[in-house]
Amino acid sequence: MRIEYVQAVLAIVRMVPAGSAVSYGDIAELLGSGGPRQVGSVMSHYGSGVSWWRVLKASGHAPEGHEVDALRRYLAEGTPLIGSPEEWLRTGEGRWRVDLEAARWAPDGKDFEHMDAVAERLERHLHRLSVADDGMSV
Repeated sequence: MRIEYVQAVLAIVRMVPAGSAVSYGDIAELLGSGGPRQVGSVMSHYGSGVSWWRVLKASGHAPEGHEVDALRRYLAEGTPLIGSPEEWLRTGEGRWRVDLEAARWAPDGKDFEHMDAVAERLERHLHRLSVADDGMSV
């Protein structure tokens, strides 16, 4: 995976405020590049230094294997949830997920300006032709 794409995804994730969430597909759409699987791969390999719990499956379910940590963060941030999260934490019974419709991040004008700059940088890097370092290229 190209480092420029990784950097662009992480830049968008850093913009998502506490109590809000986006899907993997939302990020791909905001960047105008890749898709949910590519964003998921970036988050899986490089997302530990950003607010990874704010990036979800389109269903609103937390990243697999990180449900307990994510749920504690959602509760602390006041992220809208559906189901019985407190019971799930207490007993392991019941189901819950983020109410993505209510929690979905709504960027404002400044956010869009920043995202556009990130997407433009990514576009330039992804379409730049590389020159072979073979001593024969001019």
